[in-house]
Amino acid sequence: MTTVLFYEKPGCINNTRQKALLKAAGHRVIARNLLLEAWTCDRLRPFFADLSVTQWFNTAAPAITTGLVVPRWLDADLALELMVLDPLLIRRPLMQVGNQHRVGFDPEAIDQWIGLKTTQPLPLAPSLSEDLETCPHAALRGR
Repeated sequence: MTTVLFYEKPGCINNTRQKALLKAAGHRVIARNLLLEAWTCDRLRPFFADLSVTQWFNTAAPAITTGLVVPRWLDADLALELMVLDPLLIRRPLMQVGNQHRVGFDPEAIDQWIGLKTTQPLPLAPSLSEDLETCPHAALRGR
């Protein structure tokens, strides 16, 4: 069993489903409200590792959907500063296991990282092949 520090937006449908998969795989999940954390640039940066800046963002965030923030125009420093000011910009979830950090929920990558498969039937948990990152509300709005 691995303890996963899981930074989420409370009420997010996909974050709830992601936590269910982690728990079904035998992990202990400690959920934290991503929007209420005291983020700093230095504290956020490890979650993004070697991803491009555009991959750091929650594309359904209001500041992005309205065009106020355009991730492809930002460098890493400015992107982090904006995320500290508006945590809705941060791609979810942020996960930490020990000193290892990840952003987003790619089931295959998470399975390789900490294991995600279970032999138990999962009546309420989503399957590993479902899209667990795209906000279903954004899809309903045509985004």
